[in-house]
Amino acid sequence: MLITHIIRETLELQGFRIESVEKKDSEILISIEPDLRYHPRCGVCGTPGDYRDTLTVHRFRHVPLWGIDVNLAYAPCRVLCSKCGGIHVEQMPWAAGRKRLTKALAVSIATWARQLTWQQVAKQFGCSWGTVAAAVAYVVAFGFAHRDLSGITHIGIDEISRQKGHVYLTNVYDLKTGVLIWSGEGRSIKSLDAFFSFFGPERTKQLEGICCDMWPAFINAVKAKAPQATLVFDKFHIVKQLTEAVDTVRRQEINEKGKEHQKLVAGSRYIWLKNPWNLTDRQKATLSHLETLNLNIHRAYLLKESFRDFWQSTTKELAAKHLEQWYSWVDESAIKPMQEVAKLLKKHEENILTYFDMPISNGIAEGLNNKAKVISHRAYGFRTAKNYILNLYHCMGNLTMPTILHRFV
Repeated sequence: MLITHIIRETLELQGFRIESVEKKDSEILISIEPDLRYHPRCGVCGTPGDYRDTLTVHRFRHVPLWGIDVNLAYAPCRVLCSKCGGIHVEQMPWAAGRKRLTKALAVSIATWARQLTWQQVAKQFGCSWGTVAAAVAYVVAFGFAHRDLSGITHIGIDEISRQKGHVYLTNVYDLKTGVLIWSGEGRSIKSLDAFFSFFGPERTKQLEGICCDMWPAFINAVKAKAPQATLVFDKFHIVKQLTEAVDTVRRQEINEKGKEHQKLVAGSRYIWLKNPWNLTDRQKATLSHLETLNLNIHRAYLLKESFRDFWQSTTKELAAKHLEQWYSWVDESAIKPMQEVAKLLKKHEENILTYFDMPISNGIAEGLNNKAKVISHRAYGFRTAKNYILNLYHCMGNLTMPTILHRFV
């Protein structure tokens, strides 16, 4: 029968045989029996063992055929394993771990789950949301078991907001490959301690550079767990601090000078925040006009832009001199939000200047965090951080997928 041939082509059935194929209502039911020419294998270690007894019939869902549900029916046996020294359910090479799915269906569902929401995938396959979660969990567990974390020397640490109300995740990336290494709830010292426990002391000792923002919890955890690594504060977060200070000055100036001033600077917010080379012709014209009005916001904008020269310094010594000069300009400006940023930078100057010893940044991490936000926006059902983190690993961890005999998507 053609369907029997298709099933053999899409499933690993060595040690088993197809007993019958039936069309029942809206499903195709394939009954599988053990091939008595083979010893059953232990489900834990894969070693051939002695038959103990037979369990009840289990049903395993397979990839639909022409829109028709396909299910396998098989009664697993239990095996007395001489290697493990125990009794275990036999190995079923078509099954996705302990899930009542075939490996082929789990991989097919998980492949679509990288592109669509879990809710949409469930609708596409005519299954429950929980089935999609189980399929993704299976392939992620397989990927974890087969990934190689050796040779990682430079990591980036960043947090991402999971939902409103200051609910964060901490993500750790390999800065050389742009791959998500680890993700965990919160952004406390405990969060990062959990990463270093997962990463292990041997791999931690191999770290040469770590890039993060100036969040105290990250700083303390890195210095405690990886003191040998060069700690570099991310320049993108420093620029973010400066742009936020500029926006604070804009809002303060509007509040202080009233409606007339508000009309004057209306629509100018992104002019002050954008990079000069990204301004449109109209924005450039508006900026040229605002420059003539001697506004605090303009002076704050000039201070922000003058800081860019710091990153262009050819040596660490010249960079330190530029910082001192910039601090004096900020003091003379008497613009409080900019002075607060200068105070913060001065406090962490040592690890800002290490950029010139090891020029690394979280540019890759920022791009991946944007991808993580897209995953968050298309969540539709990630009720817990556990499921969200699971999908982050699935979409951003570059994990190896289980191999199957036939590619369905």
